[in-house]
Parts: sequence; structure tokens; C-alpha cells
Amino acid sequence: MTREGNISQIWYTRCPVPTPVGLSVQLGLLEDSFSKQGITLNSIIDSKDRNIRSSHFNHHLDYSFRHGGNVPPIRARSEGSRTRLVGITWTDEFQAIITLPDSGIATTKDLAGRRFGIARRPPGIVDFMAATALKGLVSALSLEGLTPNDVEIVDIPLPDSVLDDREGPQLYGLRNRQAYGPEMAALLRGEVDAIYVKGTPGISIANLFATRTVVEFGFHPDPKIRVNSGSPRLLTVDERLAEERPDLVATLIETLKRTSDWAQTHADEVRRFVAREVGASEEVVAAANGPDLHRHLGIGLAAELVDAVGHYKDFLHEWGFLAGSFDIETWIDRRPWALIETRAVA
Repeated sequence: MTREGNISQIWYTRCPVPTPVGLSVQLGLLEDSFSKQGITLNSIIDSKDRNIRSSHFNHHLDYSFRHGGNVPPIRARSEGSRTRLVGITWTDEFQAIITLPDSGIATTKDLAGRRFGIARRPPGIVDFMAATALKGLVSALSLEGLTPNDVEIVDIPLPDSVLDDREGPQLYGLRNRQAYGPEMAALLRGEVDAIYVKGTPGISIANLFATRTVVEFGFHPDPKIRVNSGSPRLLTVDERLAEERPDLVATLIETLKRTSDWAQTHADEVRRFVAREVGASEEVVAAANGPDLHRHLGIGLAAELVDAVGHYKDFLHEWGFLAGSFDIETWIDRRPWALIETRAVA
């Protein structure tokens, strides 16, 4: 595929969530930026090869970049994956603890002594959904001075790897399986009393079953309450791409910055494109991400964003989701940003 520095194709992947990468792909900006340099972009998550698709979670492919939830790239780095963190975005989204209307749970304090369900995947790819639910529980309980020790955590065992959510006839032609199905089923069967949901799938399933929201904190003023797998989201590149072609990483970031700038003045189009990206209606996107979604698709490496990544990394390590801890600063590569500044001056 390549001699050193002479790259003909780059693999990329993004989560089905609001990101400047997703917008840029839909607008054709990324393809245009790289095709001018003779480079073809190939989608990891759309590949028919299961091994290639697994790079969405473990970032093993050379000459690749990923933009999305932060648990898989943080886990991969903790396991020694040779990647670089080159950009961070923060788009707030609906996060809530929900229950059934007749559960007797009206407030967060009522969760004390009750059963909280967390879906658990089999060993293998990092169980990012379990990590997300646990952080949501910790955040919600902390608002009332409670801890996970005050509730009974009930595991909801799932038989399949997350990769199985992206293949098979049970998808009925869709790209991904509906999130929170097993958790909601456990809630309806009376096996648990409350569950965590987030984003467009979370708000859709809560609406579908007319659940009661115990607490919603996706837009809480304290960023450490909002921090979770999707807040913030990370742009990572593999080490070979970072070392051999930092100019291409700079081109990637420049294109995403142009996309973010475009989004600022195209609220309706952003909502429409994100709806297509996440597989939901525009109404659901507006409810899950708020009316200012188009203003929250910027990318950077500001100190507060880096601190948020470090905060969540420490949470993942504390709760056993990482092989080991590591220093966030040593993971960050700011060289592409310096190159962008040099280009701007020139």
C-alpha cells in the first residue's frame, strides 16, 4: 500500500454520533481534501472484514484515524496501542437515569437500596457501554451525596461482542442494533429498577416506553458531571501516520475546522446531517443534543478538554476498565496544530 511517507490510502472510522468527521464525510470535504493528494479514504466500520471493523475499537490499523467515543481509544492506549491524540470535541447530549412510572422511584435519593442494571459484554473488546452506564450512575448519585455502594448493581449479561451488533439478519438492513434494548427488557421484566441511557437512542427508547426520568444531567453546569464516554470525543491517529505524514494529520484537522466553521451558520443542515448520521429523526436529535448543537462541533486541544479526558481516564482506571494508567500529555501530539499555524502565516 505504501512506501514510507508515500501513502495511497487511509482508513478512517467514526461513531454514529455528532462529530465534525461525520459532517465532513457527508459534505464531501474530507474526500476532497485527501483526493487532491492522491489518497483514498476507506471506512473501517463499513468494511465486510470483521478484523478491519475491530480497528474501530482497538485502533490496530496503520495509516488510520478515529473520531468518536473515548473509552476504546483510551483503553487501546492503556494496552500499548501506538496512537496519538490530536483533537478533542465536546458535544453535550441527553444523559439520564430512567425507571418505570410505577417503580416508586421519583428522585435520585429514592435509588438508595434499589437495583441498578448495567449490561455487560463478554471479555474481549472493551465494554464501553458498561463503563458509560457506571459513570452515569456515579455522576447522578454524586449530585445527592450518594455512591454506588448505596445501590445494588445488577449485571445484565449479554452473549455477544459489540462487533455482533454490526452484522447479521437481526439488523433488518440497518447499520447498528438499537441501543439499550437488553437494559429496557430487564427493566420491563422487573429484574432491575433503573437504568442509564444517553444520546438519541436513549431519548428514543425512554420516549417509546413512557419511562420516568429520575434525573437528567447531560447539560449539567459542572463538566465533571457531564464527562462520560461521549463527552468529550477524541480524534486519534495511529503512530505511523503521525510520524511519517504529520502534514496529512494537519490537513485532516484543517478540514474538520472548516467543517466546524460551516456548522456555526447552518443549524438546520447540521441537524439534518446528524439525524442521518445517528439514524434518528431531526426531532430526536434536537431533543437529545439541544438547540445549539451546531455551535458545539469545534475541535481543539484546550486545557479544559485535556483535563476532561484525564478525568475520565482516571475513572476508567479506578473501576477496572483499563490495563493500566498513563499520562495524557504524553499521548497528545500538538505538532499538526503547529504546522497549521505555520501554514496560516505562510
